[in-house]
Amino acid sequence: MHKTGKECELNRRDFVRNCSVFLAAGAVPSLLAAQQPPSSAGPVVPELIEDLVAANRVLAAEGVVDGYGHVSARHDRDPNRYLLSRSLAPELVTAADIMEFDLDSVPVDPQGRGMYLERFIHGEIYKVRPDVKAIVHNHSPSVIPFGISTVPLQPVYHMAAFIAEGVPVFEIREAGGMTNMLVRNPALAESLARTLDSHPAILMRGHGAVVVGPGVRHAVGRSVYLQMNARLQSEAVALGGPVTYLHPEEAAKREADLIEDGYSRSWELWKKKALAK
Repeated sequence: MHKTGKECELNRRDFVRNCSVFLAAGAVPSLLAAQQPPSSAGPVVPELIEDLVAANRVLAAEGVVDGYGHVSARHDRDPNRYLLSRSLAPELVTAADIMEFDLDSVPVDPQGRGMYLERFIHGEIYKVRPDVKAIVHNHSPSVIPFGISTVPLQPVYHMAAFIAEGVPVFEIREAGGMTNMLVRNPALAESLARTLDSHPAILMRGHGAVVVGPGVRHAVGRSVYLQMNARLQSEAVALGGPVTYLHPEEAAKREADLIEDGYSRSWELWKKKALAK
């Protein structure tokens, strides 16, 4: 059916109007991003993949994570890429499950695989913390009380000396109002990264914790000992009376040892046990 010039003009206006709506909503950039995934930084050294798989297994074996939680590592060839498993219980992660992401947490080659809803935590922290090479997000029950009470988490023994640098608490209500408690978009993750600042760990009110480190074994070691310190501090407080915490100078000297050593003895033991299963 032949359309009049007036009808054609109206259709053209409708088309332009609809395009404007899509552009205003950010739909076109999203579509373009979906059509043009980020390029890969190239092959990763096998040892990094092995350590990342082991990290998932270790965290599960030590009770830091259960069916939920995740750990990532910055790509060894490109600081603007990071590695993270597809959405899977940590204890089940294998090398084939590891995916590559850019710092906007867009997958390089999704292959239809599911992704962690809170993967944005990793990308936003890597953006602002060039010193960080690995990140753990966990729901350790032992740390939850310190994120919902007025009692600050403090170092009570030498293996958790890093806590002396301070462990801030992320209040998601201040960042996003009433949510489902998940850091499931870049804006919330950016706020969390800003609250983390230069600290090695952060608590998430009513949720869990995020722990960072200069390497996979550091982030895993800190996660295990953060949980253990929380248990010990709770027990000490429950005993009643004053608690003697590590002095900042003691903590600094011990943390220097742990940074250099990288929890090596614990890591080798954990990794051997985890990969033997």
